[in-house]
Amino acid sequence: MRKIVIFSIFILFIINNIMAQENSRPSHHLKDGTFTNTTGISNNKSYKEIYNWISDKSRNKPAPYDFKIVSPNFDLINHANKSKNVTWIGHATFLYQNQELNILTDPHLTLRASPFSFAGPKRYTPPGMNFDQLPNIDVVTISHNHYDHLDIKTVRRIAKDNPEAIFLVPLGLKKWFLNQSIQNVVELDWWEEHVVKGTTITFTPVQHWSSRTLFDRNKSLWGGWHFKNKHHSLIHLGDTGYTDDFKEINKRLGSVDFALIPVGAYEPRWFMKFSHMDPTEATQAFIDLNAKKAIGMHWGCFILTDEPVTEPPKLLKDAIVYKSLPEDLFITVSHGETVILD
Repeated sequence: MRKIVIFSIFILFIINNIMAQENSRPSHHLKDGTFTNTTGISNNKSYKEIYNWISDKSRNKPAPYDFKIVSPNFDLINHANKSKNVTWIGHATFLYQNQELNILTDPHLTLRASPFSFAGPKRYTPPGMNFDQLPNIDVVTISHNHYDHLDIKTVRRIAKDNPEAIFLVPLGLKKWFLNQSIQNVVELDWWEEHVVKGTTITFTPVQHWSSRTLFDRNKSLWGGWHFKNKHHSLIHLGDTGYTDDFKEINKRLGSVDFALIPVGAYEPRWFMKFSHMDPTEATQAFIDLNAKKAIGMHWGCFILTDEPVTEPPKLLKDAIVYKSLPEDLFITVSHGETVILD
């Protein structure tokens, strides 16, 4: 009888521990070890659907365009302690300087956004800066692991050139970096923060997904990066569909001085709406964030979707007018252009 009682107590102890773990697990952490969005809805597009869209002979296939490239303002870049500025290198890659740190977002400076060197989306606009033109980098942020946001050749070169740089990555992605012999890595869950030299960097939720192979969907997290110090605040949204996450970011972290918001890779809507905002949705995200100013990114570099490559800036201007906002609040810039944030 005594053995039965002890065994029963042991079983109850195990059950209570399991229940406690279940109750303490964040809602976006699923039982199978993968992640989902704040809505509880994951991207359910199958690889078969992806193949059917890509192989559809009737789809509109946009052509590359010779976009203007300007020379970055190296006087500002190389004396960054005197001003706050941001330089668009291309796609989702920015050099952000806030007088305390040189920050590189989703760095991609090579030819293809692909696991292959001979196939996959090819860059048709050169990077606005090359490796040798970059200043010393203090922080690198990665929004998620898709190939147009996480480029293995680029992060290896950045780590080699900047051995003291900290790589901030989503939960579940640190092991990948360690496997590339990049050791100075900190991975964060949503709403976790890391402070570097007076700048508080917070990982925020957005609606997207992750995958680098056929077998690792949503095994690492995705999100945006919010930066705040005594001088300035900025948010880089990475890749995202439109949700109420932006309102929650504003509620928790306050308004931002500047936002870097994706405005491209949105057609066809039946396929892309969940993961990518169109310019109208991007404008609403700008409003939800209560940002003072913004730059539209994620266009003009790789052909990833079906809209004409010149369309995102045009539709963004239309959306700004439709929302009755001043046209200089949410803009697009040329590749290589440096914008002073003072």
